[in-house]
Amino acid sequence: MSELKDLQPSRVFHYFEEISQIPRGSGNQKGISQYCVDFANRHHLRVVCDDAHNVVIFKDGTKGYESAEPIILQGHLDMVCQKTTDCDIDFEKDGLRLYVDGDFLKADGTTLGADNGIAVAMILAVLESDAVVHPPIEAVFTTDEEIGMLGAAALDMEILKGKRMINLDAEDALTLTVSCAGGSDFKMFLPVQRKPMIGTRVVLTLQGLKGGHSGVEIHTGRVNADILAGRVLNDAKKVAEYGLLTVAGGDKGNAIPLCSQMELVVQNPESFAAQMKEYLTQIAEEIKEREENFSFSFEILEEGSFSVMDASSKEKLVDALLCVPNGVMEMSASIEGLVETSLNLGILKTEEEQIFFHFALRSNKKTALQFLEERLLAFSKELGCRTETSGYYPPWEYRSNSELQKTYQEVCKAHYGKEAKVVAIHAGLECAVFAAKIKDLDCIAIGAEMFDIHTTQERLSISSTEDTYQLLLEILKNAGKKS
Repeated sequence: MSELKDLQPSRVFHYFEEISQIPRGSGNQKGISQYCVDFANRHHLRVVCDDAHNVVIFKDGTKGYESAEPIILQGHLDMVCQKTTDCDIDFEKDGLRLYVDGDFLKADGTTLGADNGIAVAMILAVLESDAVVHPPIEAVFTTDEEIGMLGAAALDMEILKGKRMINLDAEDALTLTVSCAGGSDFKMFLPVQRKPMIGTRVVLTLQGLKGGHSGVEIHTGRVNADILAGRVLNDAKKVAEYGLLTVAGGDKGNAIPLCSQMELVVQNPESFAAQMKEYLTQIAEEIKEREENFSFSFEILEEGSFSVMDASSKEKLVDALLCVPNGVMEMSASIEGLVETSLNLGILKTEEEQIFFHFALRSNKKTALQFLEERLLAFSKELGCRTETSGYYPPWEYRSNSELQKTYQEVCKAHYGKEAKVVAIHAGLECAVFAAKIKDLDCIAIGAEMFDIHTTQERLSISSTEDTYQLLLEILKNAGKKS
């Protein structure tokens, strides 16, 4: 098995391996931010770090390109932290365990963080090199992209002089992304009343679902573990009267939950478990074509007196999970295959006096996004829920006269013998935030091929990384030529 030091381009994978040892989940990027600042200082490059831990590194153009228009290279520092149930990694303090499997780079038991760590690594490799030909570079590393593009929203873009930007948060070198959805986070808080109940505590776990990125995989039919939990709790009512202590699943709004867990209190746990297994076996058979690794488990635990949800609270919760909109709402009528509007219930968490729902909303149309928020507000009102909306980011609209698009197609045709496919995507990209703040910004998004991001099956193509890096170098060389 190869080691990362043997991979090409070697400096890109060198930096990816280094940053993979720094905890950098959303909300925990002070360490990786300081790493970037230290890198700049070691290489005698001007650097700015703001209160949101965004880092901007400036590098002069190479010989003959000193007076060329600057170009912005951009990626985000944070990653989605997911792990398998048997993984012992603590994302707050531990690094990742990387390994090579054929043409793929993977992480043992966790997300890989190639979204968007490989962009950071590529940009650092460019900044380090004395051999790369380029115009003045403004390298922008943003924070908290995965939880609402908060770093980009907080960044003072007055410090940037470039009107051209290459975002490296796409996922296929032969795909040129030129537009993306806007989005927001919608949070719903369902009040809970409790009552005492004597019985046996039972834990039911749903696991092995694929999960995935709520912008990229929302249309694939992957089962949302939280929505499935609602179905299971509804089925449980047909088996026996039960008390509900907690239900929980997912920890990122923009990731489709791949597991969920319910704590119940019942009178005859063995009989309850046996009958529920029949329901769950039927569900497994129903979804096996799209969720072949789905499984479930029961734990029968202690007897005692427990504080369970009262009948009204339990009924409202189950009804909410059965009826709340989730998944694809509308497909685009103008762009074939593009999801236009969707939402994802990414987090469901039970607290003592409330149940927390976190939805990630997306749309390529601002008015459709507003309508989706209004639907959820009406739904929440009927349930008596408190709501919050946050993390809004605008759509990134297509620019027909883009010189960067033209340059990328030229270098792509020279490298591959064909042009890249031009696409608009349903996922959100920070390009939208930059385009809203920098007038007349010419922007493209490119990136190395990767699969199953935001899941423990995330993998990065090594050969595609090399291709993408070479394309980036050619873009910089061409973009830096004097007119």
